[in-house]
Amino acid sequence: MGTSAYSDVRPSPIAGSWYPGNAAELRAVVESFLERAAAPALSGEILALVVPHAGYIYSGFTAAHAFKALIGSRFSRVILLSPSHQYYREPLLTSGHEAYATPLGAIPVDREALNALGRLLQAASGPDITPIRRDREHSLEIELPFLQTVLPEGFSLVPLMLVSQSVELIHALSDALARYMLPLPPEEKTLLVASSDLSHFYTEKQARQLDTRVLNALEEMDIDKLYVLNASGKGQACGMAPILTVLRTCRVLGADKLVIADYRTSADVTRDLDSVVGYGSAVITKAA
Repeated sequence: MGTSAYSDVRPSPIAGSWYPGNAAELRAVVESFLERAAAPALSGEILALVVPHAGYIYSGFTAAHAFKALIGSRFSRVILLSPSHQYYREPLLTSGHEAYATPLGAIPVDREALNALGRLLQAASGPDITPIRRDREHSLEIELPFLQTVLPEGFSLVPLMLVSQSVELIHALSDALARYMLPLPPEEKTLLVASSDLSHFYTEKQARQLDTRVLNALEEMDIDKLYVLNASGKGQACGMAPILTVLRTCRVLGADKLVIADYRTSADVTRDLDSVVGYGSAVITKAA
């Protein structure tokens, strides 16, 4: 949908740098990634994705492996959780705008869903969801053109940026998400997305060791192991709180399988083996 349909649209701070700013070029890039990617072999109903959030030149192909699994599906709502790369005092943020703009059009923010989640958090003495305006958070926005491409019928967006990485926030938010999603009718099919890169600025060998531990724990859907890896430094993900929140929510929703869709590092693009960033993508399902 065009941006003119909304009076208050969050402008993109990263179009033209992190991904192409021209609509035709952006669509061509995303479709090229999707065409070359191999969708993971899945059984059951897709509940959630875990996808990386670097510039498309680095992580777009890895993200495409998970997003490709959505082709042919329909979701009326996407709840997208990202870390916050900017500091705010408040632990949990959302957009104060009516919609998000990308070169592919505008995506409406689902204020009704945000209000419902806010009430559930308040009832459980959890944190408020604080709206912010003109934020510069790339890790949430970077997923939107992929979603617009694979879900062409459109969807509403519930943007959540986690400033805090605390266990308390993860538990409170995942509990609220599960309580919100469990009673939803079939026509309000809702997708969860966790935005996260993996290790940062190790050698290629070290990065693959760290990332393999995280990916193995993810594949096992072992929440406790992911906590331990993150706390000990033996495995890293800059969006570990979004990952844990989504995984914990999915367990309550009946998830029984997580499939790693793709893994690679920035060295695949830069050929620099001395300082790399790891990127992984995954799909979470439950038996039909």
